[in-house]
Amino acid sequence: MRSLCFLKTVEGAAGFWLRRLARFCLTLALASSGFAKNQSERETHIQIIRGLMREVAVSKVPLPRGGKGVRVDSQGKLDKANADSQLNSQGMAIKAGMPVEISKITFKSQEIVFELNGGGKRSSKWWQHIELGASVGAVPIAQENPVQSFGSSVRLVFPGKVPKLGVDQVKQVLGNVLDFSRRSPTALYSPEVPPKFKEAIKNHQVVVGMNRDAVLSSKGPPDRRVREERDGVEQEDWIYGSPPHVLFVTFDGDSVIKVQQY
Repeated sequence: MRSLCFLKTVEGAAGFWLRRLARFCLTLALASSGFAKNQSERETHIQIIRGLMREVAVSKVPLPRGGKGVRVDSQGKLDKANADSQLNSQGMAIKAGMPVEISKITFKSQEIVFELNGGGKRSSKWWQHIELGASVGAVPIAQENPVQSFGSSVRLVFPGKVPKLGVDQVKQVLGNVLDFSRRSPTALYSPEVPPKFKEAIKNHQVVVGMNRDAVLSSKGPPDRRVREERDGVEQEDWIYGSPPHVLFVTFDGDSVIKVQQY
């Protein structure tokens, strides 16, 4: 009788540990599956960033100012009603036929956001957020208006989670808004561009008076951008090359005001 009880106790203990081992194996399998899924998502993100970051395309449609930009669904269809609404309320940042650079890519649960030419948000200096005085009557130490952005954005929206995509697939879906195949400087064919600027673009030169479209057509996207306030005016430098051969192109608004070659 005592031996029988002992055997039952052993069998019960063995069953208990077998059940614990089975639960542990199941938990480990689920964790491994989740890790593999997250790893796959990260690899997709890295692939898209490497393939499209700083890529230059040509805008097929006018793009609005502001942080919302335009929306494109997973089939490549532009939400034209929303785009027209944004253009009417925010104004145009990028004309159709203008070269654009993908300056930032953000992944969200159901969309990928591609910022173009620095994005569509207004920017301000860090000191404009500092206030002096008591909490009730505090005033900012700087009263300057935020810098107007010249960029926009395209939101690629999916009905569910963002699927696994390759770079060529993303380009194809964005094809109704951005043309990645056109490599000709579009400013050369615009009647609005003066002949002297067209000649400079052919020779890959930059001259005072050019706008950003013409500079992008001539030199492509810069290696670096630097914004500074000079004599109370917000200006932006586009920097090409590295020492000792560096080209500085200074913009005031959308116009080149200085070109310095070192």
